[in-house]
Amino acid sequence: MPLKLEPGARLVAATHNPGKAREIAELLEGRFDLVAAGELGLPEPEETEATFVGNALLKARAAAAASGLIALADDSGLSVAALGGAPGIYSARWAGPGKDFGVAMRKVEERLEEVGADDFSAWFTSALAVAWPQGPAVVVEGRVDGALTFPPRGDKGFGYDPIFLPEGLDQTFGEMEPAAKDGMSHRARAFVKLKAALL
Repeated sequence: MPLKLEPGARLVAATHNPGKAREIAELLEGRFDLVAAGELGLPEPEETEATFVGNALLKARAAAAASGLIALADDSGLSVAALGGAPGIYSARWAGPGKDFGVAMRKVEERLEEVGADDFSAWFTSALAVAWPQGPAVVVEGRVDGALTFPPRGDKGFGYDPIFLPEGLDQTFGEMEPAAKDGMSHRARAFVKLKAALL
């Protein structure tokens, strides 16, 4: 029998990032009773996998096991062509223990200067995993391409949003209204696939 999510079901969003939790809640359009792992005091598992998909599954399974609830996890990050795809799965770690993305964005800019980059193309990837406490899981992936711009612009998003210009647009994710970003982001594209699979 295919796995399905029933409207109104209680889900745990396997994140301690308030911005990501808020974005997930908006993308779920109020269909579910969503609580963040941070609100439940769940531990953050160490992300030991080598891919976004692997880490999303790891986080979803850990949250489902710890809470007894169906868990939804996102593992996402920024990949920069001139940096060989870095920071990639290490995107959050570039922000340091204080999760200061101002530091992370400066690090990206410094690395691009170090390699003398003239190619600023980049992309965001989002892997979404849903795991049931009993073990089954579903995972999907979305991507949005664009280019980096410096200095950072806008304060509406989170993470690397202020330096990312989606392809064909002149506003960074940090300058976009949340509804506009939610209509075309990497996470939104992954959610379309997730809804097709589970709703």
